[in-house]
Amino acid sequence: MLRNTIESWGAPAKVFHWLIAALILSQIALGLTAAGWHLSPTKLNLFVWHKSIGMLILALVVLRLLWRLANPSPALPAEMPAWERRAAEASHFLLYGLALAMPLSGWIVNSADKVPFHIFWTIPLPAIVAPDKGTADLAKLAHFSFFIVLAAVLVAHIGAALRHHFVKHDDVLWRMLPGKWRKK
Repeated sequence: MLRNTIESWGAPAKVFHWLIAALILSQIALGLTAAGWHLSPTKLNLFVWHKSIGMLILALVVLRLLWRLANPSPALPAEMPAWERRAAEASHFLLYGLALAMPLSGWIVNSADKVPFHIFWTIPLPAIVAPDKGTADLAKLAHFSFFIVLAAVLVAHIGAALRHHFVKHDDVLWRMLPGKWRKK
């Protein structure tokens, strides 16, 4: 099934969801490892991976948003209270916004610090701002702040999915699982 239905997410939506989720989790590990590593070729390579995956996430999130605009989301459970629906909508809005803001703020840091960069060591990434220490410092603060908010929203998102599965016993998690998983 390619397109979303009222009951489930389509295959492209599921692929985007799980691929972006895996890449974001890898970004957290890469970013923290690279930031804490001593200055060395390994640190530089970790940052190339981190920045490259960030640009990949940016592209995938844009594609996912375009797909989502063309494919309405499955309906939330009818018994879900209004406050929970609003919280779900807000968390998804925040996740999409942060998945765009994180790589963009990283790109600004890279540009403002005047660091030449090639995505996956091959594709040159153009600067999007002029070199400027103040801009770089502000973008670094924004990037870190976005990370803190993203971590909190991810915990809430994962917690809500697990709550739907283990406490509410509804299909919210099942319909995003790959393949033909179904609630038993």
